[in-house]
Amino acid sequence: MIIGSHVSFGRDGLLGSLKEALSYGANTFMFYTGAPQNTLRKPIDMDNTEEAWRLMKENGIDINTVICHAPYIVNLANNLDERKYDFSINFLAQEIKRCEEMKVKYIVLHPGSSVGIDRDIALDNIVFALNQILKNDSSVTILLETMAGKGTELGCTLEEIKYLIDNIERKDLIGVCIDTCHLNDAGYNMSKFDDFLNEFNEIVGINYIKCVHVNDSKNPMSAHKDRHANIGYGTIGFDALLKIINHELLSNVPKILETPYIGDTDEDKARIYPPYKFEITMIKEGKFNSNMMNDIRAYYQE
Repeated sequence: MIIGSHVSFGRDGLLGSLKEALSYGANTFMFYTGAPQNTLRKPIDMDNTEEAWRLMKENGIDINTVICHAPYIVNLANNLDERKYDFSINFLAQEIKRCEEMKVKYIVLHPGSSVGIDRDIALDNIVFALNQILKNDSSVTILLETMAGKGTELGCTLEEIKYLIDNIERKDLIGVCIDTCHLNDAGYNMSKFDDFLNEFNEIVGINYIKCVHVNDSKNPMSAHKDRHANIGYGTIGFDALLKIINHELLSNVPKILETPYIGDTDEDKARIYPPYKFEITMIKEGKFNSNMMNDIRAYYQE
């Protein structure tokens, strides 16, 4: 089982991300190279990066399963403001170079939002941008993430994902990251995952799946809202998610948790705690922990 979670990048870069992942009992992880809501970035610290590579080998973590995520601010779908559109293209290209420095193979990308223009035109804008970015040789594969369909998001149907891939020239540098919460909210039944995989294979091709974001959902199917829930605490449910994680056709694909932090309040301050150590343990044991929320609070309050 290749499983991890979103972790912070912070001051120590890849080394800090790795240490956080190891503290959760993970054997892979996903990170942003800076805050996902902005494009502020600092140079890659190669000393820390090389130390991270060494520790990965010591702990049996394959750098080829580690995932980077592009910032949300990148929108390749809308070109009404050419300056912003060109900035998104150039910034994503820079993020790919940062991944190359760290020897990270995959970067997940939200395809984009049309925001007032025709969806077909927006899809072609994404294709144009990705063809510009991928025209040079690269060791990094862009993974288009399946989206929930909130607002004017693109990539919320398999047909849209297929259109993008069909029109991208460097198909060797493109893949898909499926997100269980997004798929549920987009209208795909995660409790019938075999049926979904068959449909995905017929429309897109299962070979394109290179990452799975494992998230429960706070919403009913087809809600188009994108609100993640902790594993087993949402409408998809623990058993359905466990089946997805353990599916034999995806055994070599990294699974990444992006579930919410657990909140706690007292008279002095509000605090939040990462759930990943407990969710990963629960998944490895294959048994739902109905007391997980209290266990998390107790662990971090000690």
